[in-house]
Amino acid sequence: MTLRVAVQMDPLESIKIAGDSSFALIEAAQKRGHTVYEYQVQTLAYDCGRLTAWAAPVTVQRVEGAHFTRGEYRKIDLVADVDVVLMRQDPPFDLSYITATHLLERLEGQTLVVNDPASVRNAPEKVFVLDFAHFMPPTLIARRIEDVREFHARYPGDLVMKPLHGNGGKAVVRIPADGSNLGALLELFDNAWVEPHMFQPFLPEISEGDKRIVLVDGEVAGAINRRPGEGEFRSNLAAGGYAEPTTLNAREEEICAALGPALKERGLVFVGIDVIGGKWLTEINVTSPTGIMAIDRFNGTDTPGLIWEAIERRHAVMGR
Repeated sequence: MTLRVAVQMDPLESIKIAGDSSFALIEAAQKRGHTVYEYQVQTLAYDCGRLTAWAAPVTVQRVEGAHFTRGEYRKIDLVADVDVVLMRQDPPFDLSYITATHLLERLEGQTLVVNDPASVRNAPEKVFVLDFAHFMPPTLIARRIEDVREFHARYPGDLVMKPLHGNGGKAVVRIPADGSNLGALLELFDNAWVEPHMFQPFLPEISEGDKRIVLVDGEVAGAINRRPGEGEFRSNLAAGGYAEPTTLNAREEEICAALGPALKERGLVFVGIDVIGGKWLTEINVTSPTGIMAIDRFNGTDTPGLIWEAIERRHAVMGR
């Protein structure tokens, strides 16, 4: 089976091929004989029932600085010219992102979109995880300082404060036990974001790293442990963390078993979850998950291949 694939992503010029999951997926698609187009979300257009994008065919290779070749741009019809759309542009998960999911939802039953756009829209990383709150550390989502101080009184010690729709560890800050910088940080966050913010007790286990576990169509594909870099408490690879091999314990397997059926049912084919201390689920990443190249490097696996097998199965069921 060969497919025509349109990848909605950030520009290929900007990616770092050593660890970029979108690059790995395009590379794997090529190996399977699929045709790949690249387009940016800003070029999506709805015209009297047709959804189009300004796209170019691309080929990739693992040569730093010369990692892709792009053909001529043209308008493509995301039904007539395409079998699969991959949503792979990074957040912010803002109104532009949400609007794109509404447009791509028009393709239902005609072109397979991965991950499912309606499910992506309804499953932002730090909100969807609340469906599984029994696996989470104590969590507050709020904007009023009075609510935060009340939560802090119940869970004395350092707090971690996060933007609700951030990614890559950006703007995640640690509030000391005395709360001395809480007021100033709330002012800063309130000016930057209109939504409430997330607060959780600081988990000392983060010094031992957090696990990024990748699930493909609801099944565990592999995991890495991400440790904070020197002078950091954030373990995100984008924030200077580094990866090491790992396995899952019984609690982590329980978490994956609970999440798997819900992810598969929602059409969330490629998902990365984060677990701290072997027991605390903190995020379910569905917008543009990463980590598959590090997993494959440590385990000798082929996670992009698994993802394409899942996509091909779903496409075959559609009968196009």
